[in-house]
Amino acid sequence: MAIESFDRAEAERRLPEFGRLLEAALTAQTRARAPYSNFPVGAAILAGSGAIYPGCNVESASYGATICAERTALVAAVVAGEKAIRACVVVTPTPEPSSPCGICRQLLAEFGPDTAVYAATSLGDPVMAATLGDLLPNAFWAKDLAESAKVGGEPR
Repeated sequence: MAIESFDRAEAERRLPEFGRLLEAALTAQTRARAPYSNFPVGAAILAGSGAIYPGCNVESASYGATICAERTALVAAVVAGEKAIRACVVVTPTPEPSSPCGICRQLLAEFGPDTAVYAATSLGDPVMAATLGDLLPNAFWAKDLAESAKVGGEPR
């Protein structure tokens, strides 16, 4: 899948669970704690089991302690015992969908380059879709660590 743009109806056609994921992400967005950025974000993870895990951004005055919606949803899935994810839907309060940030892309990439990401907006119908491999083509993968271990962890 390349990075593509379409409407919610097409997203539902491509990912039958999209409607439920979008609803969970929109509900989570209303629960976001975003007093500094005023940018509430909601997300929902579709786990390998078929369960859906919502998340929202939670901001801190110490900006580095802030956590994004995609990561809170992913952490909820892992805490519940999930080992695989199939998709992530993220919703932002923008006219056009906003892609996950770099940290979220990297953490989502832990679950594989074929993980689908759907970005939507709470203000309209547009949807952007891509795989993690498309969004983060040169991710730092577990194999990179394994290759380092093969050479004794010494700098190359």
